[in-house]
Amino acid sequence: MTTLAEHIIVAGAENRPPMLKKSMYDSWARRIRLFIKGKKHDRMMLNSIDNGPVVYLTIEENGQTRPKKYSKLTEAQQLQDDCDVQAMNIILHGLPPDVYALANHQDAAKDIWDRVKMLMKGIELSYQEHECRLMTMQQVQVNTKFLNALPSEWSKFVTDVKLAKSLYSTKYDQLYAYLSQHERHANEVRITRERYLDPLTLVANSPTLYNPSQSP
Repeated sequence: MTTLAEHIIVAGAENRPPMLKKSMYDSWARRIRLFIKGKKHDRMMLNSIDNGPVVYLTIEENGQTRPKKYSKLTEAQQLQDDCDVQAMNIILHGLPPDVYALANHQDAAKDIWDRVKMLMKGIELSYQEHECRLMTMQQVQVNTKFLNALPSEWSKFVTDVKLAKSLYSTKYDQLYAYLSQHERHANEVRITRERYLDPLTLVANSPTLYNPSQSP
């Protein structure tokens, strides 16, 4: 459904096709179609974009096969050919220079339209991949900051987590739930250290070092 804003854009730019912004291809494609709908023979231009140009019949001349000349086409065929050229001009005038340079060598409105779509969809995928990587980096930074902030009695368990879990894909709440299973043992380590400040005394009074991998 066409929005009021899109109607206003078209009405205010009657002779100027909307300019493509790489991050807004779908919006631009709708606006181009709206722009064409305000022109004479709009259906024929849209038909050129969707289905391609007139297919010229071939003729035999001097032993060679070649397409019919424009002057030999019927009036209806000439009109459709003119509409294809006009649609090409509208699309090309709505492209920024770098995209224009990649699409202007096409010979039909449909070919230009499909080329621009392919280029822009590729850029959208690149944006999505970049955002995904950015979210992954944010996740590992949060996890690392959380682990590094834990007191020294958690050092064994932090090491175990780094070996057993991926800090890039594990969510913060999952990390917390995993560590909370070892909270009792971490508290025992802390209490023992507070009781025996001398490291040699601590070792002498520690029965068996706790191994996180043996925890349920």
